[in-house]
Amino acid sequence: MDDQPPIDRIEPVDRFVGHLYRSALSVPPESYRCWALQQWREIVPFDGALWGSGTVRRWAFHTAALVGLPEEFPRTLEATRPINPLVPAILASLDEPVDMRNVLGDAEFFRSEIYQRCFKPFGITRVLSTGHLDARSGLYSLLSIYRRDRSHPFTEAERVLQRRASFHLFNTASHAFFLHLMRSHQERPTEAAAAAVDIEGLFHEVQPRFIELLDQFFPGREPELLPFALPVCGETAVLNGLCIRTEALAELRLVFIWPAGPLDRLTARERQIVYAVAHGLSFKQAARRIGIAPSTVANHLYRIYRKLGVVSRSELATLVYPNSLR
Repeated sequence: MDDQPPIDRIEPVDRFVGHLYRSALSVPPESYRCWALQQWREIVPFDGALWGSGTVRRWAFHTAALVGLPEEFPRTLEATRPINPLVPAILASLDEPVDMRNVLGDAEFFRSEIYQRCFKPFGITRVLSTGHLDARSGLYSLLSIYRRDRSHPFTEAERVLQRRASFHLFNTASHAFFLHLMRSHQERPTEAAAAAVDIEGLFHEVQPRFIELLDQFFPGREPELLPFALPVCGETAVLNGLCIRTEALAELRLVFIWPAGPLDRLTARERQIVYAVAHGLSFKQAARRIGIAPSTVANHLYRIYRKLGVVSRSELATLVYPNSLR
């Protein structure tokens, strides 16, 4: 076997990686993984591929992109996990592609239960799999490519190419997911980080900054799970000094978090008044816009001044627009 890929095969990998990042916004997120696998197929040929992700708490795929394989394949792979010798090998060498031939020799593999139950029904004879695990979020990813021709095993050079590309494949899929989301949620605070979770609070996608904020504001939290109950969709809650906002995302929930600032500690009505006054409206004008009495605006503003520790409209406006020149 060749130990290292020649330079004329490494250069296409580097171009492939650049293409992944440049295409993050132009390829729809729901088809990004299949698209990326099709691009990778041009460098390391394969007949079928699975790119799945899930949580270690469940060890079941919550997403699975397939190329050249039927929809039932992920469920078959999950059902045979306890007898699959690749699983412990992948977990023992995360981010390193594992060839089935290095786990079971051909003679043993083609007589094995895992081959008979999982791979033979789909015509698979060669398997190269890479696993990735983020312990802080409990999210794992599995990228497996398959060949049907027994006489065409994966080479060591191809395994090295797969190792070179796998980090970028895993990274750009999440990057593309959040690029599209953030473009459609431009009203969020600029310092906010996001995660997609299910109704139980288990992560499906998460930004690194989101995990960093959880570790900062909820030290000792349980990994893999949100350390708080989800607020009602469309509402913002403040907990442990962290603002939390939840929005619907199909059957999931999109969660934004950011460190609470002074204005985040106000009620929704108080924030309405602050923004009205900061825009230079009089009590009467602010009251008319909000739909309350001018005296109510004055009473609220008195309490707002005390909460925020300011004594004038100019100081209040500075809190609202800290980067403006006055």
